[in-house]
Amino acid sequence: MNNKDFKKVLEIRTKEYAIKVILFLKSFQCSMVDGIISKQVLRSATSIGANYREANRAESKNDFTHKVGIVEKEAAETLYWIEIMEFTWKFTQKQHGEFIWLKNETSELLAIFSSISRKSKL
Repeated sequence: MNNKDFKKVLEIRTKEYAIKVILFLKSFQCSMVDGIISKQVLRSATSIGANYREANRAESKNDFTHKVGIVEKEAAETLYWIEIMEFTWKFTQKQHGEFIWLKNETSELLAIFSSISRKSKL
């Protein structure tokens, strides 16, 4: 797969990820505290794809490196909030399966963007 195709696939993947996060969070009746956590997850998770699209339209290599660094930070923040959810939220069996997917996908995206960020600095 060439670089252009890889970027397009990753843009689609991050958009689908954001949609799944939104649908997952909408399935909960949230308390005030859970609502705050939900908003944090929503903001950081949806920022991953938005910032990656922006990075792919960077004006220079330095601009790309900076923007993909933001994507990496957003993925790390999302994983943090998901880890908080894991220990503070109660899930139905269906929600638990969706949560496991969400946690795994977030970890994979963080690894991908950490690698892209490292390589872009070379």
